[in-house]
Amino acid sequence: MKRTLALLMGLAVVTASFTACGSSDSSSDSKKAATTAASTETASETETVSEDTTASETTAASSEAASEESSSEAEEEEEEENYDTGDASLDNPRNQDDIGENELLVLSFGTSYNDSRRLTIGAIEEALEKSFSDYSVRRGFTANIVIDHVKRRDNEVIDDVKQALDRAVSNNVKKLVVQPTHLMNGLEYNDVVKEIGDYSDAFEKVAIGEPLLTSDDDFKRVENAIVDWTKEYDDGKTAICFMGHGTDAESNGVYAKMQELLTNDGHTSYFVGTVEATPSLDDVLAKVKAGGYEKVVLEPLMVVAGDHANNDMAGDEDDSWKSVFEAEGFEVKCLIRGLGENEEIRKLYVEHAQKAIDSIK
Repeated sequence: MKRTLALLMGLAVVTASFTACGSSDSSSDSKKAATTAASTETASETETVSEDTTASETTAASSEAASEESSSEAEEEEEEENYDTGDASLDNPRNQDDIGENELLVLSFGTSYNDSRRLTIGAIEEALEKSFSDYSVRRGFTANIVIDHVKRRDNEVIDDVKQALDRAVSNNVKKLVVQPTHLMNGLEYNDVVKEIGDYSDAFEKVAIGEPLLTSDDDFKRVENAIVDWTKEYDDGKTAICFMGHGTDAESNGVYAKMQELLTNDGHTSYFVGTVEATPSLDDVLAKVKAGGYEKVVLEPLMVVAGDHANNDMAGDEDDSWKSVFEAEGFEVKCLIRGLGENEEIRKLYVEHAQKAIDSIK
């Protein structure tokens, strides 16, 4: 019989997914697709070997072609790899065993930007560890593409959700509390809940904490945190623009809600946009131009400062937020830091974890 799974959903603000910013995810996907396409092309070429070629010769030709293709692909990937993201050895993957009966599993999308991973996800994990000494804090990432990226480049092993849960089982954990670092309560969060639910028989008690933006109070506190974080730039001449990820799903409404809160509370120099949805960069640019601002401060509205922050926001390509604003004559300053670096944000995650722990005492 299933044991009780304590799910703390709170006041659900949205019902669709938000995917946090990782690192070089799309480029890794492209490379994997290219590898697959190349392998298919190699197989097709092998099939054209003349009929009088022996089976062994055909096999040898195929193996040699595949080997050369794989080697070429690996060399190309090695050349394009970005190692300048910090020292991975400073990060704690939190995948140790022999942890006792109580585990607090922190699940994040993840990022391969080593410094940001340590300063954001790592800092949240440390805050939870300090607050809950009776629990062993462990890490899991939902993005296998990030896990593979870090393993290949830095040889750092990070558990995915299944591996983290299997590790908890093998460690004979009896009380499991899971705290996601997701921004919102959407499809990805629900997927995590389902996967954990499938393991509920393996533990005596299981509880799942709320994501960052769940209740109206959460929104208000995040608003206050980001305003306080950037108040030194709010001089009437500077537009302070936060860049979120964005999604086509209904959960994208959190950005409009945050913008409404900021505006209604008198923070009229603050603007919220997204990389992949609305409000778009064009929407934010139009508002900034209409406001007659001279300068622009850009900052990610994301837990980590990964690929989106470093490239889509602060990159030198013509279509980055920085380049677009500069092309319009604005003086631009980029603050490349994730929300996980903010102490008030970390406190909110701790409080959500506390509610989960209290539910199974």
